[in-house]
Amino acid sequence: MTDKQINNPVAFITGASVRIGAAITRRLHLQGYNLILHYRNSAEMANQLADEFNTNRPDSALLVKGHLDIKADLSRIIQEVSSPTNLFQGRLDVLVNNASAFYPTPMASATAEQWDELLNTNLRAPFLLAQGLATQLASQHGSIINITDIHGSKPLLNHSIYSLTKAGLISLTKSLAQELAPDVRTNAVSPGAILWPEREKDDIEFHNKVLQQVPLKRLGDVDNIADTVWFLISNDYINGQVIAVDGGRSIS
Repeated sequence: MTDKQINNPVAFITGASVRIGAAITRRLHLQGYNLILHYRNSAEMANQLADEFNTNRPDSALLVKGHLDIKADLSRIIQEVSSPTNLFQGRLDVLVNNASAFYPTPMASATAEQWDELLNTNLRAPFLLAQGLATQLASQHGSIINITDIHGSKPLLNHSIYSLTKAGLISLTKSLAQELAPDVRTNAVSPGAILWPEREKDDIEFHNKVLQQVPLKRLGDVDNIADTVWFLISNDYINGQVIAVDGGRSIS
């Protein structure tokens, strides 16, 4: 790696290989960041993305794999990201907690296992990553960006566990903004209708019903989220804020 590459800022993004995560990584790479890309099962897409970045700018991306709901994996990920022997010598400027588990949990059938998976992935992991990487972030006067959800403030029917994890992540954002300041800023982005869930991607009736609740009457785009993440990273006097990117749905 060249001296110039060593001096580039470094971002670690969870759930980086697909959907919103991939859009965020592309935006940050375009802005000159070196990237640590986390993935769980999407190995092929993660490797393709890393290859794309390293072809465009050699030694600018590396991969880490793990299940964020498993404590041993999470501890190993923290060690890999912060290790002075990794490609970026342990430097970290930005943590983007993007990875998320999402599925319905109707009250009558929700299980303890679902509770554990959703809470551990969506809330415990962002907390432990922030805790474990705080020293590296503080040394660069870095920032944390949490990807929450408008349903953290406006719960989604039959998704009570998911919704409460996102409410907790909004609260965690504000707590960390106080506790980690002045050396680390913490903010969040709350997406609305940006991408349809995989199980509902062909349900036109469902799409129309959702879009009727959006004042702009249209679906957003992953780049709307990536642009907002970059705005929060680049504006160094924003701290403790949660920006809804939802076409106005949260106020309708």
